[in-house]
Amino acid sequence: MKKLLLSSAALFAATNVASAGAIERSTFNSGLLFEQGDYIEFSFGVVAPDVSGVGAGPFAGTSSGNMSKDYISLSFGYKQQLNDAWALALILDQPVGADVAYPASPGYPFANSTANLDSQAITVLAKYSTPNNLSFYGGLKAQRLYGDVSIPFFANYTLSTDKSTELGYVLGAAWEKPEIAARVALTYTSEITHTLASTENGAPTGTFDSSVPQSLQLDFQTGVAADTLVFGSVRWVDWSEFQILPPGFALASGGLPLAAYDSDYITYSLGVGRRFNETWSGAITLTHEPSTGDLQRNLGPTDGFSAVSVGATYTRDNMKITGGVRYVLVGDATTTTVGSSFTDNDALGVGIRVGYSF
Repeated sequence: MKKLLLSSAALFAATNVASAGAIERSTFNSGLLFEQGDYIEFSFGVVAPDVSGVGAGPFAGTSSGNMSKDYISLSFGYKQQLNDAWALALILDQPVGADVAYPASPGYPFANSTANLDSQAITVLAKYSTPNNLSFYGGLKAQRLYGDVSIPFFANYTLSTDKSTELGYVLGAAWEKPEIAARVALTYTSEITHTLASTENGAPTGTFDSSVPQSLQLDFQTGVAADTLVFGSVRWVDWSEFQILPPGFALASGGLPLAAYDSDYITYSLGVGRRFNETWSGAITLTHEPSTGDLQRNLGPTDGFSAVSVGATYTRDNMKITGGVRYVLVGDATTTTVGSSFTDNDALGVGIRVGYSF
C-alpha cells in the first residue's frame, strides 16, 4: 500500500496531460512534496485538440475549421528531504497558454485569425511535517507571461506584448494516514497580476493589466482494498477575474475584451489506481468541468469538458516511468460577436513522466 501511495501522484499527473478548462495548461501537483526521500522528475506531454464551429446570421453555414493548434507541455520537479520535519521543492511548468490558428476558411469571419499566449513559472516551496501526520507547505511562484494576436476580421488588428514577470505565492496543508495510503491536501495559489506593455497595429499604445487568477485545490486519496487506491481532486479557479483588454482595442471595441471569462470554473476528478505487482501499477481517471452556459469569446470557444484518462507506471529500483493517455470531450459553446456554434469537439493528450528517488 505504501508503494501505491508513492506512485499515485505520478499516475494522476501523467493521465491529465490535457489539463483544466479556460487557458489552464498545468495545475499544482502536491504529490511531489510527499515523495519519499530526495526525488526528481521530468514530464512531457502532447495535446491535439480538434475545435471547430459553424457561423450564424450572415455567416450561417460557414465553417471555422479546426482553430486550435496542437501544443507541447513540459514540467520539472525536484524535492529534497532535509530531515524528518523539513523538505524543499522546486517546480518548473507552463501554467497557462493558448495556441489559436483559424484556417483560411472561405466566408468565416475569423478566418486567418491567430492568438498565442505563453507562460513559464518557477515555484519554490518548503514543507514542514509534524509528528501527528499534519504538514504545512508554502512558497513563492515567479511567473512570466506574454502573447500576440492577429484578427483580420477586426480591421486587420494586431497585438504583441512584452514579457512580464511577477510574483505570487502558494499555501497549503495536508493530513496523512500512511498505513491506509490516505492523504488529503488543500492548496491555495494566489492571483498574479501582470502589467503588459502593448504594441497594437504596429504602434506602442501603453500598458494594460491581466491577471492569472487565484485557485483553490483539494487533492485526496485513500486505500480501499489491498493494492487498490481511490484518488481525485476538486479545483476552483477564479476565471471571472481574467481578461485581456489592451488600450487600443478597448477604444475600438467600446470596452469589450479580446479574451475573458464571465464565470468561475470548478473541475472534478475521480480515479482508481491498482498495483498489479512490484513492477506495474495502473489507473483510470474521470474528470468533469461543468459548462457555464456563458457566451464564449471567439479566441476560446469552449465551455467545460468531460475526460477519461488511463495511465500505467513501471517501477524498477529507484526509477519509475509513468505514461498516460487522455481523451477529452470539449464542452459546446456559442460565441460572442458572430454567434457561432461550436459543438462535438474533442482533444487527445498523451504524456510521460520519469521520476527518480535518491
